[in-house]
Amino acid sequence: MVVAKEKPPLIINGRRIDGRAPDELRPIRMEVGVLKNADGSALVEYGNTKVLAAVYGPRELHPKHVTMPDRAVIRCRYRMLSFSAEERKSPAPSRREIELSKVIREALEPAIMSELFPRTAIDVFIEVLNADGGTRTAGVTAAALALADAGIPMRDLVAGVAVGKVDGILVLDINEIEDMYGEADMPVAAMPSLGRITLLQLNGVLTPEEFRQALALALHGIRKIYEMQREALKKKYSEIVVE
Repeated sequence: MVVAKEKPPLIINGRRIDGRAPDELRPIRMEVGVLKNADGSALVEYGNTKVLAAVYGPRELHPKHVTMPDRAVIRCRYRMLSFSAEERKSPAPSRREIELSKVIREALEPAIMSELFPRTAIDVFIEVLNADGGTRTAGVTAAALALADAGIPMRDLVAGVAVGKVDGILVLDINEIEDMYGEADMPVAAMPSLGRITLLQLNGVLTPEEFRQALALALHGIRKIYEMQREALKKKYSEIVVE
């Protein structure tokens, strides 16, 4: 017989289970150009969630019949490594990984100037090294950095974060426990300087007013993450200039 785990208290005296305030991001770390053999790469950490992204291209696309005459084909693969979760994951791609590969690709496509590279492919690989909630939004953030590092022309960077509802309170950048036991999970990604949302999903139930508040909270967090992306890129290329 499987015994269901009892839900832990997620909000205690106005603080979350990891000590954060409801509107506080986890500690975020970003590093660009971490892989020598990729055209562009980035490592992004949202707390204990660690995601590595690599970009190759634009490059010749095979077979030829899948090429697009007016733009590059964007191909994205999201994958959780076998050791990334508490229970060992099968190396075979799951339905969730296939779905999130599509979701992340669609979040990135509006930012990429793919019309500049017709009849080519741009490949984006996202590897989840450690999963603790928010892997799709961390994946979007890492992939956008890797695309910029590869020199792919972009309209804007894309940054993502998830807002949840736990114990009736809206919280920013949910971790795995909040995702598991919360009442709602809303991943959002956007191009902040253009004011354009490229990813919006909702699992769970929010009232219309809660939805508006959750979206505003997500965009507030995204703007902070966006500034971190810009600083990570500046850091890499300022070091190159100094050398």
